[in-house]
Amino acid sequence: MIGHLRGLAIAGLSATALTAGWGEAQAGAFAIREQSAQAQGLAFAGAASGSGGVSSMFWNPATVTMAPGFVKEQNLTFINLSARITPQAGTSPAFAGLGGSGDIGQGAIVPAGATSYQLNDRIWLGLQTGAPFGLVTKPRNTWAGEVYGRSNRIFSLSFNPVIGYKVNEWLSVAAGPNIEYFRLTLRQATGVLAGPPFNVPTVALPSTSLKGDSWGVGFTAGALITAPTGTTLGVGYRSSVHHEIEGAVGVPLVALAGRAGQVRANFNTPEKVTVGLTQAINPVTRVSFGFEWDNWSRAGDIGIVQRSSGLTISSLPLNYKDGFTYSVGAEYDWSPNLTVRGGVAYEISPIDFENRSVRLPDSDRFNVSLGASYRWNEKLTLLLAYSHLFLVGDSKILAGAGRDYNERLLTGQSIAFAADTRGSADIVSVGFRYVFGEPVRPVAPIVRKY
Repeated sequence: MIGHLRGLAIAGLSATALTAGWGEAQAGAFAIREQSAQAQGLAFAGAASGSGGVSSMFWNPATVTMAPGFVKEQNLTFINLSARITPQAGTSPAFAGLGGSGDIGQGAIVPAGATSYQLNDRIWLGLQTGAPFGLVTKPRNTWAGEVYGRSNRIFSLSFNPVIGYKVNEWLSVAAGPNIEYFRLTLRQATGVLAGPPFNVPTVALPSTSLKGDSWGVGFTAGALITAPTGTTLGVGYRSSVHHEIEGAVGVPLVALAGRAGQVRANFNTPEKVTVGLTQAINPVTRVSFGFEWDNWSRAGDIGIVQRSSGLTISSLPLNYKDGFTYSVGAEYDWSPNLTVRGGVAYEISPIDFENRSVRLPDSDRFNVSLGASYRWNEKLTLLLAYSHLFLVGDSKILAGAGRDYNERLLTGQSIAFAADTRGSADIVSVGFRYVFGEPVRPVAPIVRKY
């Protein structure tokens, strides 16, 4: 058994070795939902009720008990984001002539993995790894909104070991710690140089920067109910993770030297509650429904505190709202070896006109997805999914003095900026599921006598 457990750890950590890119935010705000190629094909409908295979542990750790034996899944997702910010009337005349952002989207590869190992007929061990948060946006270096953003990077990694317990033939529960690494790098033009007494041309403004990272620990928990009618209901919870981010501020001139040096900031990631329902219509057809709530409203103004003085020298005014996602999908076993699936989802973003910024010009979106699984043999199953995201609604930005979004991070002054944004994303995921050892038949139902 020790050898199997060692294999569990190695298989689960394989995702870490693949993490060479930065994740693009493709759930609300800068969260990343792409943790399962199988679930993506259903637009993540029923992810908490096991529609995502072993990788459903990200949403509900209790789904670990659905996989008999020793099973490994690995997913790799390419996110191709396209977004443009076009300045409008209301932008400061000194900057308006610099033009739009160009395409701020950056292609990214996001890995995720999950492994489950069945100890006996009651207990399972699991490990889920991935990038729950991420962002890469990079406009042109010289543009009308340069004082609000020149490049923005957020990177994360999480390790979530879980233990699952099958209470009886219809109820399973699971929980485990969530160990998370978080890193950010933000750059923007130093707007204070654009006015007196400096009068430096806006095309020559140097950049200020903020960098920092942190480790934090939270937990996940969930329950799974499997009814004899072919109904599976799952509820999962991912707790907030508190990050005490430590880093440094870099400034380009002596006039702002008081803002430079080592800094710290406190940031709490949002809790996530996911509900999934999967219903078998007949032996080859299933429909799934999903709901997600993300407590992004806890992300208000993030104070940047200078460690040497203890003074708050700036802030990141996120002021996000809660995020909600509704999804529905279906899958059909075309043959004993091939399953096809599709789904749609609508997400109410935590970002709207009041808090939209050039760093992340997000809005509500539709997700349309297709996917397939091919059972190569008794041990290996190949996974494929494609999604297209449509941003909907009015995606305008209005920043500056008197606005809810009035970031003065390291710039020393507010500069009026108004813009329209447009964006979309194409997402392709591939993956595989591999069963180690001899295939294990499903465990016979547990029957208790009272």
